[in-house]
Amino acid sequence: MNVMPNPLTKDRSATHGSYLRLRDMILTGDLPPGQKLKIEELRSLLDTGASPVREALSLLTSDMLVERIDQRGFRAAPVSKANFEEILALRCMLEEKALRASLAGADSSWEEQLVLAHHRMKKAAQKGDNGFEEAHKAFHMALLANANMPMLERYCAQLYDLNIRYRNLAARGPRYRTRSVQNEHQEILEASLKRDADLAARLLIDHYRNTGNYLSSQMDA
Repeated sequence: MNVMPNPLTKDRSATHGSYLRLRDMILTGDLPPGQKLKIEELRSLLDTGASPVREALSLLTSDMLVERIDQRGFRAAPVSKANFEEILALRCMLEEKALRASLAGADSSWEEQLVLAHHRMKKAAQKGDNGFEEAHKAFHMALLANANMPMLERYCAQLYDLNIRYRNLAARGPRYRTRSVQNEHQEILEASLKRDADLAARLLIDHYRNTGNYLSSQMDA
């Protein structure tokens, strides 16, 4: 028996695909901050319909990666040092709370998932492929995964994306320099497995502020 395709499912798939591709282009800087996002141009770029593109852009406004322009159109969200510093401050505050809650109820299942996420991140870093960013985010989210506070975890994941956008933009600059964070990740992991909430929180915040201080200096330059 032939089963007719569901148009609603197809539309949702097209919207989701458009959302993921546009989100990636904004996070990596392929769609620069402030750039007008014209439906027809994006439709051609993504090889899809106008409706999925429009719906994807609406979803991205909720992620704070796209802004509406007086109800006439869309643009990639602009960037500023003040915005970055607010993102950094919120990450430090909210992730400390989430990490402490996660460690308070730590169990063997959470520990196994955290160790696995760290292992995958190390392997991705060694390969130097595009999978590192996904694995890096997965490790940071695994630290918080036992908090049992889904709204807080969602905000933390959103702030991660907003922060990573600034790091990707800085990487395009001529004065960008990378630093090895492998030891920092290892120390955060070990403190978390020992369930030392004070040490793990301090190491995590230092990890973020080390990167934040550098990115702030890049924006000053």
